[in-house]
Amino acid sequence: MTAQTHAAPDAAGPAGAAELLRATEEVRTRSAQLLGRARAGDSRWFTVDDSALERTAAEVAALTRSRFPDLRIPVHSRWRHFEAGGVDRAGELTALLADADADADADERARAMIDLTVVSVLLDAGAGAQWGYTETRGPSRVRFTRSEGLGVASWHAFVSGLFSGDPGRPLRVDATGLRALTEERLAAAFQIGPDNPLVGLAGRVALMHRLGDALAAQPEVFGEQGRPGGLYDGLAVTAEVRAADILARLLASLSRIWPSGNMIGGEPVGDCWRHDAVTGPGLTAGWLPLHKLSQWLTYSLLEPFEWAGVTVTGVDALTGLPEYRNGGLLLDHGALGLRDPQVADRSWTPGDELVVEWRGLTVALLDELTPLVRDRLGAGASDLPLACVLEGGTWAAGRAAAQRLRGGLPPLTVTSDGTVF
Repeated sequence: MTAQTHAAPDAAGPAGAAELLRATEEVRTRSAQLLGRARAGDSRWFTVDDSALERTAAEVAALTRSRFPDLRIPVHSRWRHFEAGGVDRAGELTALLADADADADADERARAMIDLTVVSVLLDAGAGAQWGYTETRGPSRVRFTRSEGLGVASWHAFVSGLFSGDPGRPLRVDATGLRALTEERLAAAFQIGPDNPLVGLAGRVALMHRLGDALAAQPEVFGEQGRPGGLYDGLAVTAEVRAADILARLLASLSRIWPSGNMIGGEPVGDCWRHDAVTGPGLTAGWLPLHKLSQWLTYSLLEPFEWAGVTVTGVDALTGLPEYRNGGLLLDHGALGLRDPQVADRSWTPGDELVVEWRGLTVALLDELTPLVRDRLGAGASDLPLACVLEGGTWAAGRAAAQRLRGGLPPLTVTSDGTVF
């Protein structure tokens, strides 16, 4: 699939406005507006310390070098969590697929891996500090928490057939299986109980139901069975696909599943939020697009496409992820400061201006942090993609700072329904 030039959408109407807000260029441009405003001292919430950004880059580079001494850094992807404990679960899934269907080809393996990736990423919001998943492998029992725990739990749920509506074909996700999912079944699969509570269980199940509805409603995208893996058939029509095209397909087909209720004239816009200081044409004025989970999903789909022989280009068109690890890194290292430290003592919602701005500033500052990290890593890192800086990286450094300062909790408390953070 070759790069194409498209005319800018007409933002005077709802459909055109929603389409414009799906572009990562708009995520970057509008986030940069908020950063420039904060640097000028006009933010009511945040200050920016550029000298602290330099120090943050030094710490991220040091951690990256310690984790990946040879600088062979994989992309930031859900597949890193499937590797938790040093287990090759991608290889295990390939073997399971071969055992289940000896005639399964590379395309069907890609569909199954996309099926798994989509549900696992969409279930990957903050788990809370108390939850964990215990995996039994022979005589060994290992407990995984947070994102690794969610990854391992969702992998086991997938291979058990939890998301399939066809008992004879457990290694897939389809609309029927998702619609049949209950809180009780997901709780059992994720080992949730009074002593092992997971934040946002009801929200996660509701999201799976909406995903099932969206898959069933779009057979032209997801096939007659309503499988996320149908994305592969629509995008892998040649040996090359742009990352932006993967994201665009996800946003166009799945924006309806988000529970935020954010709409422009009846058009769902997903992970986009109001901020009066953001400018833009037509009906997009005052809207900040972020698309965190959809971009995280796009990063996580790179490998299933590439394993099937499809080259993904233009990965740097995607942005840094505006979530609490990257955003927490910037606050904890002083690159961002709170004008009123007491705001950290209360809970916020994703739609509150403070949270919207924090996330936008995170996107913009990650773009500035990335070349600083490359410089500090030196030879061999000059072309390091943002996706690898995130993995190397900013996410791990944000987690380490949170663990050191607050036992793993983020610096700001955002009430989660299990779908944004």
